[in-house]
Amino acid sequence: MTVNIDGRECVFEQGEYLLEIAARNGIFIPRFCHHPGLSGQACCRVCVVETELNGRGAVVTACVYPAQDGMTVKTNSERIKKLRAGVLGLLAARAPASDRVNMTLSYVGGTLPERYIKEEDEKCILCGLCVRACESIGTGAISAVGRGTGKKISTPYDEPSEDCVGCLSCASVCPTSAISYTQTDEERQIWGRCFELVKCESCGAVIGTREEIEHSLNRAEKTGGIPDKQEKLLCESCRKKAAADVFAKAYGFGG
Repeated sequence: MTVNIDGRECVFEQGEYLLEIAARNGIFIPRFCHHPGLSGQACCRVCVVETELNGRGAVVTACVYPAQDGMTVKTNSERIKKLRAGVLGLLAARAPASDRVNMTLSYVGGTLPERYIKEEDEKCILCGLCVRACESIGTGAISAVGRGTGKKISTPYDEPSEDCVGCLSCASVCPTSAISYTQTDEERQIWGRCFELVKCESCGAVIGTREEIEHSLNRAEKTGGIPDKQEKLLCESCRKKAAADVFAKAYGFGG
């Protein structure tokens, strides 16, 4: 099956979304709330595109809209430019301190509304990716709290959460770098808590926090993948090397 995106015929398989098809074919569509590991957001509305099929047109969000055979898509029409600029103007008003939002606003030629909705140091656009990432690892330490212009992402009652394991999943998926943390050789601080860092027993690289590792071990046990807690704590690189050494020894490679 094929879909025409900005004059380019693109082959796709049933169920693929417009955004991933465009990206695979080198066609850039701005977006913020999309993450390959956490699909289905469609809340920032920056990836809107114009579609036409069998004479019927529509404006859709490319990240969650499945392509259809014979569809024509315009990612940068005058209509889309105007809509996208308006959306980005609102996001920039919400998060005026976000370099990425402001750069994208400039890229599409949008303008900032006269009044800021949030404080001038705000970066969060309330996309919800951080909350979903936290939920996906089974902790649920953060959530959206408040209403209207006071809505924000935080821990319960803005207090240090006992459920947080300091894994940085939330910070790693944040598109605007709104979640801050500090880290030294020995500890990491995030969401008002301080976590001891655990290092690889082979190379000394940071593996994660002690709470994060314990949480992972507990989840593995519940799903039947019971790990050997007596084994050395190794980083991913050292685990691969150790596995390769075992394989080589078993089959007599490398002398």
